[in-house]
Amino acid sequence: MDRSKEENRMAIIYASKEPGVSPREKANGQRARALAPQGMVLLENNGALPLAGKPGKIALYGNGARRTIKGGTGSGDVNSRETVNIEQGLEDAGFEIVTKDWIDRDCRRFDEAQAAYFGKIRQSISEKGMSAIMELFDSPFIPPAIIPVEDADLRTDETDTAIFVISRNSGEGKDRNDLPGEYRLFAEELDGIRKVAAAYRTTVVVLNVGAVIDMKELLAVEGVDAILNMSQAGNYSGYALADAITGRQAPSGHLTSTWAVSYADYPSAATFSHCNGDTDDEYYTEGIYVGYRYFDTFNVTPQYPFGYGLTYTTFRVECAGCSADEKEVLVRVRVTNTGALPGRQVVQVYYSAPAGSLEKPYQELAGYAKTGELAPGETEELTIRYATADMASYSPSKAAWILEPGTYYVRMGVHSRDTKVVLALTLDAEAVTERVRNLLPLDCGLDLLSPKGVKPWSYDGEEAEKAAAPAVSLSAAKFTARTAVYAGPAAEIPKTEKAGKITLDDVKSGKASLDDLVSQLTPFEMATLCVGTARGSMLESSGPQIGASSAACPGAAGDTTSLLLEDRKVRNLILPDGPAGLRLTPHFRVDREGNIYNVGSPFPGFDLLTEGRPKPVIPEDAEDYYQYTTAIPIATLLAQTWDDSAVEEAGNIVGGEMEEFGSDLWLAPGMNIHRNPLCGRNFEYYSEDPLITGRCAAADTRGVQKHRSAGTTIKHFAFNNQEDNRSHVNSHVDERAIREIYLKGFGICIREAHPFSIMTSYNLINGEHTANSYDLITAFARDECGFDGIVMTDWGTTGSGSVLHDGSSPRYKYGDSFASGCVKAGNDLTMPGSDNDVNDILNALGKRQGEVPYPLSIGELQAAAKRILSLIMRMER
Repeated sequence: MDRSKEENRMAIIYASKEPGVSPREKANGQRARALAPQGMVLLENNGALPLAGKPGKIALYGNGARRTIKGGTGSGDVNSRETVNIEQGLEDAGFEIVTKDWIDRDCRRFDEAQAAYFGKIRQSISEKGMSAIMELFDSPFIPPAIIPVEDADLRTDETDTAIFVISRNSGEGKDRNDLPGEYRLFAEELDGIRKVAAAYRTTVVVLNVGAVIDMKELLAVEGVDAILNMSQAGNYSGYALADAITGRQAPSGHLTSTWAVSYADYPSAATFSHCNGDTDDEYYTEGIYVGYRYFDTFNVTPQYPFGYGLTYTTFRVECAGCSADEKEVLVRVRVTNTGALPGRQVVQVYYSAPAGSLEKPYQELAGYAKTGELAPGETEELTIRYATADMASYSPSKAAWILEPGTYYVRMGVHSRDTKVVLALTLDAEAVTERVRNLLPLDCGLDLLSPKGVKPWSYDGEEAEKAAAPAVSLSAAKFTARTAVYAGPAAEIPKTEKAGKITLDDVKSGKASLDDLVSQLTPFEMATLCVGTARGSMLESSGPQIGASSAACPGAAGDTTSLLLEDRKVRNLILPDGPAGLRLTPHFRVDREGNIYNVGSPFPGFDLLTEGRPKPVIPEDAEDYYQYTTAIPIATLLAQTWDDSAVEEAGNIVGGEMEEFGSDLWLAPGMNIHRNPLCGRNFEYYSEDPLITGRCAAADTRGVQKHRSAGTTIKHFAFNNQEDNRSHVNSHVDERAIREIYLKGFGICIREAHPFSIMTSYNLINGEHTANSYDLITAFARDECGFDGIVMTDWGTTGSGSVLHDGSSPRYKYGDSFASGCVKAGNDLTMPGSDNDVNDILNALGKRQGEVPYPLSIGELQAAAKRILSLIMRMER
């Protein structure tokens, strides 16, 4: 059967036929613009910002002046109609750029380098075929160093103020390197900054980056008056940056990851990804000591601590009272603006748990809040509360979350190196808060990092604060332990006694139950339902297209099958990518037979790959359709707002556009931990801390799921902390780190926001692909956390029909996952899907252990099909 033609015939197009800028585009652009400064982080400022007086002439330099990066590459990119760069944003705010000649010459160098790069890729494709497209991921384009700033490029006779923009990009499929032009600055950038800082009275450096960079050499430059991390702020980045530096909307962000003095200061630095030459096995020897948990516990001084951020004003932050019992800890905080300008402040609450049989970090984030905008002299009182049981640690030997006896210190501050003790809680005996079972056992020995013999970071007066802190006694006997219940294998649904072919419409009307329908489905129907329907090719007209294989919503990553629509009235679900907005094909045409012709690529920049190739002949009567979407700020910037309502607003923007374009499941938000700053996709993720990660994902989900038939797909579940060899790397992680660091955020999001779906990651965890892990998908997500949606794979995880993965190649130590293993694990939907995946599922039915890798029962296949059908009913338009 030619599945792709049948799917195309059944597609319903929701895109607009109007070519002009829509009111929605304008409104959502302004909404995203307003969010961005809230997550921009002021790192240094000697009073240079905000820029004083009316906008006038200004000098602008750096590779991000015109080539401003709105967000990272790969699935996280977005096709907006307009992307406003910093040059445009400043001019719109009334500034006159006096260094356009330098910017023009620098952009010419960039264009030449980019053209040469894509020319080499096109040549490789012509020689090697589509497998050469892997070069885009293995060796992505790295922009060249800037041209020198010569004496003639200085315009000190016209202005005394200069802005220098440092841009860095990264993306899916490739980790960064600790090299100039990536993690470090080019020598040419440093020379340019030195020259500019020496020449102008005021020099502001703007970081247009998606992740941590090395700041040592920049901070050593004399004459730099302010450094603002604008991050990557979406398609209105330039407007938002102008708002921030003029004070129209003051930056109020705080970092959500630790910025080290040197890359070597991170505990995973030497062995991360490609750094030790081994991308097959990743050993998480740092255990729970990730980010500030490591820097604080091992007394390593950071360049900028976790939670750090300056403002244009000053604040007095005071504890206004604390209370605690066995249920809840509550901290009231009085914040007063003591400066001359309006602003917002973030307050963070941490706890320090006593070490017993389990080692503990120096402190861990327990809660946070952010004020509204306070005028000079204005005061606001914040209340930060968290469950007392949230301070529990996981004991692998007891398979339980426990509070060990001793004193728990509650701390308050505006970043992790600013905390002060405000409360002391003493627990009389060990208390169990949750009983579970051991999951995801290690497949090797792991020599875990230990703080034994290491004196943690401290500060003058800490011991006196502990002694003076209000004391509360807690009784272990008053804690109630939750016990997880594990469902076990799915039982077969008995054949219905109802006559005739049952459809989903019959279930909706009450004529039949969902079990009646599922019991009637043939194995082929169920296997087809559990496998996505890919079509198209990156550059050709046939074969699956990774990341853009939807017919109903061109440019979306994929659809579920439409082949049950006529007989069973089961519509398909449309799955657009993210997480910085919807990545759709902006302009396409459709002929009378329903054939779709892309006018542009759904992947920004991929049009450069097709130069010189024959274009498809489009019938003259084909109609034009348009799908321009909003690029919201990247996830890291959103998290840096420390404001759940701001993140929810970003989700609300996306959810509204999903309604407009008929999309169902947004393949976002990304929730992986910032374990190491070189991870190529850190910009898609929120933080090094699981609490912020979970709360942000929950807020994003609430915003999206306010909308009819719109849901999130939290990802990548789990341990997707590197991009090099991402499909075949085996992550070796101990269970305590698994639960306390890498799964905790997922659990928070599931319990608080009930996302409609989860996407598993490409990698293995302790010897088994996450896509095939029953422990991860069913035991943890469903049984322990109560997840009730569907689980899907990442695109091409089975290696079937993908130009990006070839599991048979000898370069890989570990192979691909199995579609049959997905169903057995509770992973309902294999994406983007292929006939091989359907056949693998059917072949595994009724087999015994040893005959196939993952034998399947009919009950297991029915359970997956039922979950997909249940979600389709839940998401009716």
